[in-house]
Amino acid sequence: MRTAALGPDGRTNALARMAERELDVLVVGAGVVGAGTALDAVTRGLSTGLVEARDWASGTSSRSSKLIHGGLRYLEMLDFGLVREALKERGLLLGRLAPHLVKPVPFLYPLQHRGWERWYAGTGVALYDAMALSSGHGRGLPHHRHLSRRRALQVAPALRKEALVGALQYYDGQVDDARFVATLVRTAAGYGAHVANRARVAEFLREGERVVGVRVVDLEQDGSYEIRAKQVVNSTGVWTDDTQSMIAERGQFHVRASKGIHLVVPKDRIHSSTGLILRTEKSVLFVIPWGRHWIVGTTDTAWDLDKAHPAASSADIDYVLEHVNSVLAVPLTRDDVEGVYAGLRPLLAGESDATSKLSREHTVAHPVPGLVVVAGGKFTTYRVMAKDAVDAAVHGLDRRVAACCTEEVRLAGAEGFHALWNARARIAARVGLHEARIEHLLNRYGSLTEEVLELVADNPKLGQPLPAADDYLKAEIVYACTHEGARHLEDVLTRRTRISIETFDRGTRSARECAELMAGVLGWDAAQIEREVEHYGKRVEAERESQLQPDDQTADAARLGAPDTVPL
Repeated sequence: MRTAALGPDGRTNALARMAERELDVLVVGAGVVGAGTALDAVTRGLSTGLVEARDWASGTSSRSSKLIHGGLRYLEMLDFGLVREALKERGLLLGRLAPHLVKPVPFLYPLQHRGWERWYAGTGVALYDAMALSSGHGRGLPHHRHLSRRRALQVAPALRKEALVGALQYYDGQVDDARFVATLVRTAAGYGAHVANRARVAEFLREGERVVGVRVVDLEQDGSYEIRAKQVVNSTGVWTDDTQSMIAERGQFHVRASKGIHLVVPKDRIHSSTGLILRTEKSVLFVIPWGRHWIVGTTDTAWDLDKAHPAASSADIDYVLEHVNSVLAVPLTRDDVEGVYAGLRPLLAGESDATSKLSREHTVAHPVPGLVVVAGGKFTTYRVMAKDAVDAAVHGLDRRVAACCTEEVRLAGAEGFHALWNARARIAARVGLHEARIEHLLNRYGSLTEEVLELVADNPKLGQPLPAADDYLKAEIVYACTHEGARHLEDVLTRRTRISIETFDRGTRSARECAELMAGVLGWDAAQIEREVEHYGKRVEAERESQLQPDDQTADAARLGAPDTVPL
């Protein structure tokens, strides 16, 4: 497979190529489902385009709990089909499709009642493991185990002794969600899909009742393109109802947004060798290992305000802190919080008013000829959603099309990953970097690490870490622009890296240096560098202000105080 480099010129060229001739399939929205749909379509031999109004994964798909999991709590809801499907996908990602991006992560479930709870929870976790094995893809993770209170406190000394009588430990998968989506997009482009971010659909093109394409506005260069396609797939997540309204047709289903917020705290604030999963009155709360940090979340509340920038309120933060502190010997405080992020889950609207009870399953519909809509679902099951969407689109084509093959299509960077991992000490010696740096690169880029190291070979200064965010090399900032389609400073600090949530300054101390590194690739002048740094600073300021507000309405108003885009 040829790996596509999504450099600054590629985006404009892709838009021009999409407008040249009618495509078989055009996908609107480049979250995980849209990117997966583009990969599914192009690997069936279909001419495929993908457009995204902002950046890859700029919505829900960069703001998740960053887990690849079956959904243990759905067993309690007796949703066995969803759990079985998700566990199969988890196994495929860990073992075959993306072993460089999806990693095992342990979780401890503290038991608070003697006798019955161990039997009840233990039965559920045993069934979880059994369903994973029965899928044929469950051998990549250790089985669960029962722990006494003494053993649990050895594994997780941060827990209060009074908070548990014993524990269960089990494993799931973890992923950097935004990096995964960017890799999906690159994989699709490598197989021939035309992809473009910062390209907003302004209207659907119609011939009678049929949708025959879209008019796209280039948000970077003020141009517009008419892109025609035999089938258009609407994969816009929480924006599904808004997008559907553009064709003046009532949707066959509706999507409601549920807000989930997460806190990021330094690793030394919670003394544990395992993640935690805790019950709350509404849902579950995770404490998730994340490099030199912990991610703590999430909430599950209805959201009907700005979808592009959901805001975490002071009440949200207090809720998460209160629940995690109920089991910690040394409580977390606001001062311990490095980063905060909020995301929206696209849930299929149903009878229940509580979003935690709405369906996590997905639906595909054909509301008018030429248009397919896919919505709902979970990050873990994106590939199944993509398959179903393309299957629906194929029904509208006038020829036979190959069946889905993405169960066998490794993502860019997966091929050769294990061999390079085994050779990481030798690679480190060859390039003059510490072995830990090579491990970091391999876990982010897989075998594409060699492309990052080529930048260092050409300019050794790029082998240095960023002074204010030293987990990342300067080369990674440049690579985000030369190979991963990053167009703005926010793209790099919030999605290509996680500097925005992994540092107490939220990335402001790294902003200027990163902008200057990007400028050489993207052709920015001094004025554009200033605009990028100023915009990012205002974004951080607005987010901090929103997190001081008492409720959703005031938090939303504060977050909207920052401008949305940066003109070039």
